[in-house]
Amino acid sequence: MNKPLESTSQNNAAAGLLSRLTQAWKGRFASAEATSDLDDSGPAVDPRLALCAEKICSAQVAVTQIKPGDHVFVGTACATPRALVAALEALSPAPQDVELLHFLTDSAVQQGANGRPQTKYQHRCFFVGQDLRSAVKLGLADYVPISIARVPQLIAIGRIPLDVALIQVSMPDEFGYVSLGVSVDIAPAAVAKARLVIAEVNPQMPRSMGDSMLHVGEIDWLVPVDTPVIEYTHPAQQTEVVEKIARYIGSIIDDGSTLQIGLGRFSNEALKYLTDRQDLGIHSDVITDAIIPLLERGILTGQRKSNQRGKIVSSFAMGTRRLYDLIDRNPMFSFQPIEAVCDAWTLGSQHKLVSVTQAFAVDLTGQVCVDQYQGDFYSGIAAQAEFLQGASRSPGGKAIICLASTEQDGLSSRIRPTLLAGEGVAIPRSDVHYVITEYGIAYLFGKSIRERAVAMIQIAHPSARPALFEQAQALGYVSGEQTLRNLLAYAVEEERQLQLKDKRPVLLRPACPSDGEGIRSLFHQLPERDIYTRFFRRLRGLSNRDVQRLCNLNSQTEVGMVACVGTRENPKIVAHAMYMVDPSTNLAETAFMVHPDWQGQGLGALLQKRMSEHAKARGVRGFVAEVLANNEHMIKLAHGLADNVQIESLGSSIKITSLL
Repeated sequence: MNKPLESTSQNNAAAGLLSRLTQAWKGRFASAEATSDLDDSGPAVDPRLALCAEKICSAQVAVTQIKPGDHVFVGTACATPRALVAALEALSPAPQDVELLHFLTDSAVQQGANGRPQTKYQHRCFFVGQDLRSAVKLGLADYVPISIARVPQLIAIGRIPLDVALIQVSMPDEFGYVSLGVSVDIAPAAVAKARLVIAEVNPQMPRSMGDSMLHVGEIDWLVPVDTPVIEYTHPAQQTEVVEKIARYIGSIIDDGSTLQIGLGRFSNEALKYLTDRQDLGIHSDVITDAIIPLLERGILTGQRKSNQRGKIVSSFAMGTRRLYDLIDRNPMFSFQPIEAVCDAWTLGSQHKLVSVTQAFAVDLTGQVCVDQYQGDFYSGIAAQAEFLQGASRSPGGKAIICLASTEQDGLSSRIRPTLLAGEGVAIPRSDVHYVITEYGIAYLFGKSIRERAVAMIQIAHPSARPALFEQAQALGYVSGEQTLRNLLAYAVEEERQLQLKDKRPVLLRPACPSDGEGIRSLFHQLPERDIYTRFFRRLRGLSNRDVQRLCNLNSQTEVGMVACVGTRENPKIVAHAMYMVDPSTNLAETAFMVHPDWQGQGLGALLQKRMSEHAKARGVRGFVAEVLANNEHMIKLAHGLADNVQIESLGSSIKITSLL
């Protein structure tokens, strides 16, 4: 349909005006560049700022425009406008009742020689970083527990009052646009609302692409600074705990996933274990140097993303100059306001979105504390609620909580029967999917309290498990029939990806106490003949005690394995095998169950072979199995795995001894 003539004319007029303004600015820019070197009346002015001479002033002069009672936004993270904050703190007399408002900052509050925070103003923060912990504790700063993605809306409607914005930007281009550089986040909302906008303009700030541009006409005062952009690296704490958790996280990230990595050391470390993946993407509130090796290897293509395909989408960056140089003018990076990055529809529709959140504590029901540590407010909610919910709705997505099993003392368990006083619930148990420690992976979504408690105890530190189990029973989370037998970490190294004769893939892994319902389901798929062959009695069902004997094993003298298909979140167990060692003979009794739809494809032989490898590595002499005399399949399996096979008749049954 053709547009109305009037509308077309208006559009053409607007386009013509924009073209004339652009040409006028470019002409002024060229003229300023040509003549700026001739002006020796004062300090040399960068030609890119010559057009804005009326806006240029020192930090000391600019902050005098801040009035008593003003609410002042301070730019985020590695773009914290330190010169402006320092000048504001140095004002004498200081304007009364001024409040500084900010997200994550660097040196927004200086620390005195005695470690006490030095600030003349009240602070309101949405994240408690190292520079604010003591200020919050002493009442000099108020922590607001809210998703940072909700803050722009509250600023826009005035629920969060804001009068002044202090930001840091790049140099302007020939069109008069500066870039918000490495920190977009909530700055656009602050600039749009503020009566007064003061910007440090820094030639070392990279020009990030995306929705990060701001015209100098929207800035009231420009304060030239020429300082390195703040750099951030994770402290060197490469420990076995960090490595194990990172490996577990990496193990469940699939090809084509879209990653939200956050600032946690575990999630950043996990990227090191993704070098064999393909077509990963990034859609994250923050990016760090951890993405660089994957980018250099051609792994971060973003080709399977549902939104902004091929783009690395973020709202702010915290890294080193190496990352900032990659970002500078690079159209592969798209920096956007935090509310756009965290849009619920965008996250939920993103292909295989993986979100990783680092927690301080999790209780047995799955309640998560992320913003309080040892009774003090620390860290913040940031945008984790949106990303975890988005990942849970994303096709193939994974919402992950991770934490070390103990405090830094190595003794106090971070997995609690209930969260302690002073540990608020930032993420409700209803939203929790994966929980990962160095002792394994628990999947909680859609599970009962009993199933959750069992799974959480299983990934707690072995020294904490008996007490947790006792407290879980006292709280009524687990029944008296439940037992605690395994005090080892989940043996992820024992997992095997196998392929059957018909090319169907299966995952062969150690059995876990949380496999009970899957094993019960397998039992009910077996024909009566297979049930009798396996249990030597005609069973109609498995009691909780029976199930415990099949999956709640000590992993030393009792070893169980399951063959699974489907996802880790919802696995279907299609086979079960176990062996139990008799210490007096060092021989192990074996038993198997295989789903009828999966028989005849070599699965039983693969199970037997894997158990033989496992037992032999532990020094077990061999296997003993009592089977019905007409069970030719088991006899064939025994001969296929050992040269020394002895068969003893027991009447209607036979005893097969296979020496390894």
